[in-house]
Amino acid sequence: MSLTPPSDSSTWLKRFWWLLAAVFIVRVGVMLLFVSGADLAGDEAYYWDWGRRPDWCYFSKPPMIGWMMGVIGWITGNAEWGIRFAALLLGTATLVVIHRIALVLFDARTAFLTAVLVLLTIANAGLNLLLTIDAPLLLSWTLGLLLFWFAVEKPTCNSRWLALALVIGVGTLSKQMMLAFPALMLLFAAVSSQDRALLRNPRMWLAIVVGMAFIIPVLQWNQAHAWITLEHTKHHFDTKSLDFGGWIGRTLENVGLQALIYTPVTFVALVAAMCVAIKQRAKLTRPALFLLLACAPALACFTVLALRQRINPNWPAAFFVPAFVLTAAWMRGLLPTVAHSNWQRWSLRVGGVLVVIVHLALVIIFSTNLKGIDKLANIRGWNEAGIEAQMFLDQVPQPNKTFVMALGHRYHAAQMAFYMPSHPRLYRWESSATVQSQYEIWPGPEEKLGFDALIIDPNPGQGLLQNGVFTEAFEKLEHRGNIRIPLGQETREFSVYLGRNLKSWKAVKAK
Repeated sequence: MSLTPPSDSSTWLKRFWWLLAAVFIVRVGVMLLFVSGADLAGDEAYYWDWGRRPDWCYFSKPPMIGWMMGVIGWITGNAEWGIRFAALLLGTATLVVIHRIALVLFDARTAFLTAVLVLLTIANAGLNLLLTIDAPLLLSWTLGLLLFWFAVEKPTCNSRWLALALVIGVGTLSKQMMLAFPALMLLFAAVSSQDRALLRNPRMWLAIVVGMAFIIPVLQWNQAHAWITLEHTKHHFDTKSLDFGGWIGRTLENVGLQALIYTPVTFVALVAAMCVAIKQRAKLTRPALFLLLACAPALACFTVLALRQRINPNWPAAFFVPAFVLTAAWMRGLLPTVAHSNWQRWSLRVGGVLVVIVHLALVIIFSTNLKGIDKLANIRGWNEAGIEAQMFLDQVPQPNKTFVMALGHRYHAAQMAFYMPSHPRLYRWESSATVQSQYEIWPGPEEKLGFDALIIDPNPGQGLLQNGVFTEAFEKLEHRGNIRIPLGQETREFSVYLGRNLKSWKAVKAK
């Protein structure tokens, strides 16, 4: 039942679009300021390098983020602002779809409140600023929720099921979490007495099969690469024994991070709304039941998982989307138990204050000398380091027969590949001789026998000259100099070597 009179709906819709436009303009300004003061995050540069070599899968993720980075790089000429702007567009589109879900399920005022609750979270600010795999996943997930409800409302409409199948497929190519979406569909069909006929509807089963079929080329790629993505994913669920104090600390850390990114009062409100809905589940309307089933069971599973191991704050992000809509409905009195007005008042106040502080902090930090603080060292100095590395590359005796190799973390290779003006193909040496990143899956220096190599070592000094792997592989090794980029009290430093005439190289192979 809607509490918003029909004549009032257009007013709330206009308010949403004006709010969206204002937020978008502000975020464009913050984004441009961020670009001017910070370099890409390590994962962003890493995914960008994936985009230069499109494939059906990569070391740790399905292919969508790599494909997106490839298109963005092609359109914008590999510009930082292109990557940041893509994140903003995807985040904005996701918010529009979330608003649409609340509008379709409830009313315009509830939809507006949902959008504001989402906007006033640190999680949403980050989603619109950094381009990671969560951006395409969340857009696919929210579109999937909307399209599934459309299909539920008109189960004989083939086009609705087809659209849903395509969204499930795109989401599956974005992140493994999308594989859980069909389970959500089946759960709703099984629990909702009005919708059990869906279990006998071949259209729903066909939509699931077609959507899940998008994973086939990903599986084929993994089969050809020793199931490396599965092996990597398994590591996320490794845990270690802790004493009681350590266990309490880790558990509180998991909860605290969720409360922080969704802002404390709003996070408690989300939990409270789900608890109220569970308690009153027999009296819920179909839309409220749909939202409850789309969030509570999965978040309960994550809660149990958090008791045994550390979880990344972004893992349950997709399941918080329906929780926000459900919470807005609770605050608006659309659940059997009405929320006290303080829930809405303080969620908006605290969320608003924290988000304003975050944005003001970004503006102050990246428009003043504060951007030199040590805590930001990992996203600064790469542009300058890349320019200096390019100067070394430009001075090699055989420019057309010299490749570039980076040692250390995969981010070193990715950042150098992006920030060296010529964007060379980077090779990476993995000291363990095992596959630890996409760079070990791609062909290594063994395809460059007879070439020279510009080697970038993050460990300053001349230790590489005594490293048997390199002294045996090259005819000669020369120390060419160092790269030193001051970062406040820290320094980003590399030693640069030239390896002459690569004689041999042992390829890294997955087990």
